[in-house]
Amino acid sequence: MSRVRVAVLASGRGSNLAALVAAARDPLYPAEIALVLSNRPGAGALERARAAGLPAVCVDHRPFGRDRSAHEAAIHAVLEEHGIGLVALAGYMRLLTPLLVTRWQGRMLNIHPSLLPALPGLDTHGRALAAGVKLHGCTVHLVTEVMDDGPILAQAAVPVLPGDTPDTLAARVLAQEHVVYPLALALHAGRPAHLPDPDCAMLNPLPAGHAAP
Repeated sequence: MSRVRVAVLASGRGSNLAALVAAARDPLYPAEIALVLSNRPGAGALERARAAGLPAVCVDHRPFGRDRSAHEAAIHAVLEEHGIGLVALAGYMRLLTPLLVTRWQGRMLNIHPSLLPALPGLDTHGRALAAGVKLHGCTVHLVTEVMDDGPILAQAAVPVLPGDTPDTLAARVLAQEHVVYPLALALHAGRPAHLPDPDCAMLNPLPAGHAAP
């Protein structure tokens, strides 16, 4: 079975990367993690990738100064060099320009820690508590030029419990991120995936038979 080659872009420790790598160990999973790329040389995601025997590349943004397009052109070149078909952002903490977004339109996914369109941006868990919402969660969506505004592929919801803090709520949401991201990636790669656990509420899945461009 031909599997879609996926690059995971991460700036931090790479916990969602670990979930994707674990899912891709199944030979029936429709995607393979073929590259891990970070903009930070010391990112934990790069160490996770090396420990798993995966290609790990840093394209440090600092030498490019304010020229985001030049930085993204360098990233695009690495993606092409590795024959990548899909890009999964997993805690990649850089706002992308049209240069990269346009070239990977429909082939770039992101996971965001809120039930979009609610609470785009940062500090979602604290803002959810301040707003008094009863449900919170995470969203996998396609990346567009508008931050956290692309078409939704899948969501997972968790209840907000009495006494929750941003940290306790974040931990509960993160556990669901590790379930929903591998499933959404598999759906977008165009083949059935394993069903999520009962605590994961899937909304807006892709139509059956959808294939990545």
